[in-house]
Amino acid sequence: MRRVKYLEPLVMMATLARWTVLAAVAGLVVGSATSWFLLMLDYLLGRSESVPPALRMILLPAGGLLNGLLLYYGYRRFEGLKDSTIAAIHEQSGRMPFKTMLIKPAAALITLSSGGSAGKEGPCSHIGGSVASLLGRLFRLSPELQKRMVACGVSAGFASVFGTPLSGAIYGVEVLIIGRLRQDVIFPAFIAGMVSFEISKLWGVSYDYFPIGLFEGSSSLFIKVILIGIMCGLVAWLFIELFEQTRLVFQLVQIKYGIWPPLMPLIGGLIVSLLILWIPGGYLGLSLPVMQEALQGESTRYFGFLWKMLLVAITLGSGFYGGIVTPQFVIGALAGNAFAHLLGVDPVLGAAVGMVSVVASASNTPVAAIFMGLELFGMNAGIYVAAACLAAFIVIGHRSVYPDQMVAYSKSIWMTLHPNVSLEKEEVHISYGLLRKLRRIRHRRRRGQPGGRGQRPFR
Repeated sequence: MRRVKYLEPLVMMATLARWTVLAAVAGLVVGSATSWFLLMLDYLLGRSESVPPALRMILLPAGGLLNGLLLYYGYRRFEGLKDSTIAAIHEQSGRMPFKTMLIKPAAALITLSSGGSAGKEGPCSHIGGSVASLLGRLFRLSPELQKRMVACGVSAGFASVFGTPLSGAIYGVEVLIIGRLRQDVIFPAFIAGMVSFEISKLWGVSYDYFPIGLFEGSSSLFIKVILIGIMCGLVAWLFIELFEQTRLVFQLVQIKYGIWPPLMPLIGGLIVSLLILWIPGGYLGLSLPVMQEALQGESTRYFGFLWKMLLVAITLGSGFYGGIVTPQFVIGALAGNAFAHLLGVDPVLGAAVGMVSVVASASNTPVAAIFMGLELFGMNAGIYVAAACLAAFIVIGHRSVYPDQMVAYSKSIWMTLHPNVSLEKEEVHISYGLLRKLRRIRHRRRRGQPGGRGQRPFR
């Protein structure tokens, strides 16, 4: 036992060295791969900006058809392993299918360049997880190390997209399980994120930051920011519900009428094309200009975040492929800006805390969202970002844009959950303890009993 105690520092130094090398290699490869995707996306978006509005109404359905055909035939021959990075870590010992590695990035390029309302981080996280999984197999890592490599790949992809290596490192770990942050993976994830971020800058990828200047703080402002966080958490809840119900409607229509699956994104593209005749412009594609206006404190449409939510739900729900975090940025910035005007808060601060609050709640990643706020907006907004993110994270409950997420601990003592069960399966087993107790009390009162254990009324 004494010998092990003296050898432990040497073992940990060796572990540190090994993960530094592995994570650096993963960051180098992932950063290069995601940079090529981002540069290609910028090129295609630059070309699509010159497309006339009338032609864009044709481009959206055409992009939907190409998207549907690519996903349908691309995945038709490859069944078995799931291509979800979260599922790969929880269910597949870090193994991901490599034959479909390029399908999702290609589909995302089609979606965004044709005007579909989606994000760019999804394909980058997919590239990162797939590349890291491939490296793990090449290095013949054990299943446990393979899982950590995939998490490093996700962190590297996220850091490369937004230029936030610290929050990217935490996001790749925190997104796996609600209520548990594996500290043993943070260091390699941080190394992978930093290397990926630096490599992306060398490739010419540019990033936008929005530093917030000094402003006079007060207890009333702190309370108002918490209220903005609560409202943004409810906005995130509405976004998830709208997205899930829209996707369900498209699935039911496809099954009921026997529609060929590749035609569903085409139908979604037609619906979006018709909606943009009434919806104000700026909400198609990435919608980054609209988000930047909100972060600069300019007045935005009060219901702009609802328009963005609707277009994202139809785009992704019909079968287009794209990321879902960038839309959370846009929705959060627009909602935070609108709520700030209502509460008399600086709209710049409102948009900033709203942007990260929606990510903290919809993705169940409050710690990563807080660090993201620090990296994007600076330390001046730190305490307000933290308060809003934590409030939004609690308010949304056990909902997520990632159904593969597992739950380690419940967010409320009034709700009982099964640990280590994905949200997709946990929804069936969830039991509302408080509601059950209230029903029991109501039943006893109808029978003339006082209620509660020991004949005491429930308080």
